[in-house]
Amino acid sequence: MQPFTFNTAPSLVFGSGAIARIGEIAARQLGPRIALVTDAGLVKAGLLEKALHALEEAGVAVDVFDGVVADPPEAVVLAAAAKAKAFDARAVIGFGGGSSIDVAKLVALLARSGESLPDIYGVGVAKGPRLPLLAVPTTAGTGSEVTPISIVTTGAHEKKGVVSPLIIPDIALLDPDLTLNLPPHVTAATGIDAMVHAIEAYTSTSANNNPVSKALAKEALHLLGRNIERAVHHGQDGEARAAMLIGSMLAGQAFANSPVAAVHALAYPIGGHFGVPHGLSNALVLPYVLRFNASACEQAYAELAPYAFQELEGRASADAFVEALASLCMKVGLQPRLRDVGIPQDALPMLAEDAMKQTRLLVNNPRSLTLNDARAIYEAAW
Repeated sequence: MQPFTFNTAPSLVFGSGAIARIGEIAARQLGPRIALVTDAGLVKAGLLEKALHALEEAGVAVDVFDGVVADPPEAVVLAAAAKAKAFDARAVIGFGGGSSIDVAKLVALLARSGESLPDIYGVGVAKGPRLPLLAVPTTAGTGSEVTPISIVTTGAHEKKGVVSPLIIPDIALLDPDLTLNLPPHVTAATGIDAMVHAIEAYTSTSANNNPVSKALAKEALHLLGRNIERAVHHGQDGEARAAMLIGSMLAGQAFANSPVAAVHALAYPIGGHFGVPHGLSNALVLPYVLRFNASACEQAYAELAPYAFQELEGRASADAFVEALASLCMKVGLQPRLRDVGIPQDALPMLAEDAMKQTRLLVNNPRSLTLNDARAIYEAAW
């Protein structure tokens, strides 16, 4: 067995209604002045009310930054960090989807360390220290509450990552009640995103791919694959929502230590250039990347198949797994083709060129991928 390192959030708090505990947790473990990072939609929907009330009751002063947007640009990160510094925040809470939690991670780092954002892109570049950090996910998809990764949109369209164990949150608070009113399309896209995390973690060629990540990936697929349709079509089903949230977290733990690969590399330009949500971007290229990889992953995909799809028990194969995933994306209502989300065919060469810049991800892919391969995958997905 090869040596490996496994890092994750030190503390997990899970339960229906767990958000009511955020005040006592913050008062005990974070401190008296907290910068809370979220988006305006969650504020408008009233999802923050219980959290803010609990924090107030615990005597914690809170300054809310609600300017996070999907695929957050550098300007949003810098504005949030400046607001936290001006408030003299002693800790940070990220409340929302992956974008809010990603921004919160960087706010915790920049508000304390004084580092420059452009200087910390890459793997293991950030030096720290950072402020204490608590993450509250309101979607079941990114697993950002337990990962060492924050993705930022730089320039017009390119995405870059800050990857460091320094930015793994200290506490992940998971309350499935916060996901009950998530719209079906968002539930579907984020759920498929989480499944991609598990699949790519399991098959990653990273030197740090390890038995812990593999075990977590299989359990994540078991929870996600068997509950995503219920969560999409019966959104008030608390058990399905809980399974999705735990599945997403487990997938996050898996890929945090055994990094993702070509599905994400080809998805990023789709979101960067055309504003397609990250989970949907992954779903659009997922079957085609897996078909490309199948010759190198035949056994691994066959091993994963019965975890995600009960009907494949006893007759699992790589082809059956890929086809079941493609069918699942359709069943949960996601658009199947790039053309369906407004991407013109003449944009495919540009997408391929941008995908090849994602060397941090492509190095983990089980099959080497060239520019021509990327173009062919996008053509097949179009």
